[in-house]
Amino acid sequence: MDEGFPLPKYDVTEHLKWMDEAGVETSVLTLAAPQPSSAEVVRQTNEAAARIKKEHPGRFLFCAALPLPDVSKAIEEAKYALDVLKADGIKLATNVDGQYLGAPELDTLFSVLNERKAIVILHPHRPEPVNRQVMQQTPLAMQEYLSETTRAVSNMISRNVLARYNNIKVVVPHCGAYLPLAIPRMKSLTPVMQANKMVGEIDYEANLRTLYYDLAGAHSPEVIRMLLTITTPDHLLYGSDYPYVAPQVLTQSLARMKDYLSKEPDLAPFKEMILWKNAKSLTQSLSTPLHTREGQGRRVSDCPHC
Repeated sequence: MDEGFPLPKYDVTEHLKWMDEAGVETSVLTLAAPQPSSAEVVRQTNEAAARIKKEHPGRFLFCAALPLPDVSKAIEEAKYALDVLKADGIKLATNVDGQYLGAPELDTLFSVLNERKAIVILHPHRPEPVNRQVMQQTPLAMQEYLSETTRAVSNMISRNVLARYNNIKVVVPHCGAYLPLAIPRMKSLTPVMQANKMVGEIDYEANLRTLYYDLAGAHSPEVIRMLLTITTPDHLLYGSDYPYVAPQVLTQSLARMKDYLSKEPDLAPFKEMILWKNAKSLTQSLSTPLHTREGQGRRVSDCPHC
């Protein structure tokens, strides 16, 4: 599966080195892109992540991948990962082979995750079917990943998936993609769509309450203010996207975030919340305690080969 971007090599020693330099105590390992559909490959990936977590106590959590689009195998892997490997959550792709989140056939999987009160981290993937000419003109990571994320979350909202399975907490990547723009449009058009029997009742508040947002990527005070039009400060999480961005760039980005969160009067009250307190609150019910020192960051890391 070609995502149009070179995959970086992952090395846990280098990862820990960057974490120590940046002041990040605990990282969450998730599978980024591409998303394998092979149950065997997914199992190997999840067991490797579990080993990293075990070998470095307190430094890593992980969200297990699932072998979609086979829903029955995905449910089997989710149970194994959460119950046996003690995964800290589940990673879901925006789509796998054209099966998008929000599709009715995924309801049984969401029911299982809901029973376990799972944390789910999303990651965008190339759209299916894919227009390769468009990909060549504007690489996926520059635009389509944002569209993919917005499409997947919108699909779930339009079917009340997040409202119906509201024990699940979903982390939306990359500063919420286009959702601050999409949500008001969806709300404004809902009466028209309902009049044409294209959608049913949508409980926007219940759906949105389940969503958290990592700030990996192009964060800024302006982006955070936009996110706060659809969510609350306790649902914002620092994120890095390591190892896709050079460590020195990530360190500079984190320093910049700390700087404007200190200086912007309307955002300063939320600095510690965004950097680590919200993540601690989100994960405090997990079986593995998080050892977070005040003032240190926590991030969601996209690790393609862990």
